[in-house]
Amino acid sequence: MHLPHITPQRLPSVLRRMPKAELHIHIEGSLEPELIFKLAERNGVKLPYESVDALRAAYAFTDLQSFLDIYYAGASVLLKEEDFFDMAWAYLQKAAADHVVHTEIFFDPQTHTARGVPMGTVIQGLHHACQRAHQEFGISAQLILCFLRHLSEEDAFATLEAALPYRHHVIGVGLDSSELGHPPEKFARVFARCRELGLHVVAHAGEEGPPAYIWSALDVLKVERIDHGVQSIQDSALMQRLAQQRLPLTVCPLSNIKLCVFPTLAQHNLKQLLDAGLCVTVNSDDPAYFGGYLNDNFVQLFEALGLGPREAYQLAFNSFEASFADAVTKRAWEHQLKTFFEGLREHD
Repeated sequence: MHLPHITPQRLPSVLRRMPKAELHIHIEGSLEPELIFKLAERNGVKLPYESVDALRAAYAFTDLQSFLDIYYAGASVLLKEEDFFDMAWAYLQKAAADHVVHTEIFFDPQTHTARGVPMGTVIQGLHHACQRAHQEFGISAQLILCFLRHLSEEDAFATLEAALPYRHHVIGVGLDSSELGHPPEKFARVFARCRELGLHVVAHAGEEGPPAYIWSALDVLKVERIDHGVQSIQDSALMQRLAQQRLPLTVCPLSNIKLCVFPTLAQHNLKQLLDAGLCVTVNSDDPAYFGGYLNDNFVQLFEALGLGPREAYQLAFNSFEASFADAVTKRAWEHQLKTFFEGLREHD
């Protein structure tokens, strides 16, 4: 479609208001320090930080592992169904304000079941928040259960088994946590079982890990989406395959900077991936820890890379294309996006 001329001054407003989907959000990573302290007080949990400010000051990560250490400490306050509801509800309110019309939310049950929290407590709390967001905001929100890759495949199988009674609340499975040293093929059998069950499958690959991890995720786990995938640029054959097959990448710009995957946003390779024809999407990953929700990622990325309305439209379109919604729903969102941009032209 022909896109209107939008001045650089006006572009941030367009980015904030355009309809979009978020496909890479860890709900535990949306837990803001204020809510961590509120839940800690409610549940009688003693935190190793004296204040909200002290906790936020600790968010100086040098790599993925240094982030994960503090991420798991924050999750320790989540004990009851209402805690999981409150966490997801806080994120979904922000998503609605960011004009997110659809979100596919990652959650890490092993982080909670290892502490004695029942699987049902986790899933039902999150599900009820998704239901309320649909009723109040019209947001479509789905859950994707992630296996922690630093744990064993046996543990992943046990987690899957525990989740089966709540299968109707979960649309797929993913693979997250410490990437280096834990290649996708470690989870080949459990992913095969998930595919048999009719679950969608995705995996983190090529964030800190090499392109070989992306190949394994595609060929061994047979994933439908790659989470992160920014290291694919090192492998031209992989880039060609991702482009030809429109295999989506859920890229998280501010996360990549916070975890030192790229030195600055101006050096991020998202534009190169997009120009190569890949189905790239923009996402927030762990927004409470990485300095921004979805619109923050869009606005800061566009300013750093000098992107314009063409890329805005394409990235929002890609987010719908890459989602696990049915074809009719996707067409409706794409029409909504097109109408939004056509409406901008009338005001030029």
